[in-house]
Amino acid sequence: MRVPLPAMFLRIPIAHRALHARAEGRPENSRAAVRAAVAAGYGIEIDLQLSADGVAMVFHDAELDRLTAETGPVFARSAADLGRIRLRDAEDGIPTLAEVLDLVAGKVPLLIEIKAQTPTNGALERATAQALTGYVGPVAVMSFDPESMARMAEFAPTVPRGLTTCGYDYADWPELTHAECDMLREIPDYDRVLASFISHEAHELGRNRISELKSGGAAVLCWTIRSAEAEDEARRIADNVTFEGYLAAKAS
Repeated sequence: MRVPLPAMFLRIPIAHRALHARAEGRPENSRAAVRAAVAAGYGIEIDLQLSADGVAMVFHDAELDRLTAETGPVFARSAADLGRIRLRDAEDGIPTLAEVLDLVAGKVPLLIEIKAQTPTNGALERATAQALTGYVGPVAVMSFDPESMARMAEFAPTVPRGLTTCGYDYADWPELTHAECDMLREIPDYDRVLASFISHEAHELGRNRISELKSGGAAVLCWTIRSAEAEDEARRIADNVTFEGYLAAKAS
């Protein structure tokens, strides 16, 4: 079943990793950044990684090093341990998805990116689906990994699904062959996973495949916009923007 993206996702700009500003004590994907986005009336994009005990954690990187004073992979720590690891420039630790859902409480759209996992055994998707059970409010999930969305179609069939997409420049994806990049650039799995939207790399919005998907009914979001000028340019094609570093224009 292809589940349409709620209209609020097309109307309200989406704060990338929530409304973060480290200098103001709101690092990316933090509780403070989520609260700020809700207070400002912006949609929120967050990222998920998996804890050692199978809990969906709101954290972008696979490793702890960049965003905390700890080192090593997120998946090597329990949810309780991760919750005690203070984020740089924050007063508290890494939140769980359940905690962020409680903070958002359906007040604004919540766009959840499920990060690719190794091994890809579906544990993060199961944890995500479990946390979303009973959640009331506009929410959608997406991933660069189409298999993640195939799993979400099974585990949470009523939650809208999308694909995070890009131009797959060879230099940016050294782990992939050129042939794999060429294939993925054309977003071949959109229909297979019954996606209803994409979130595409902003400077690659002009590709023919994007126009084709939009003409076929796909909602087109984009990432990551960092100025009003870039927002104006992206909105020529995209239905909505994911932004950071400035305050995006909100619909009147």
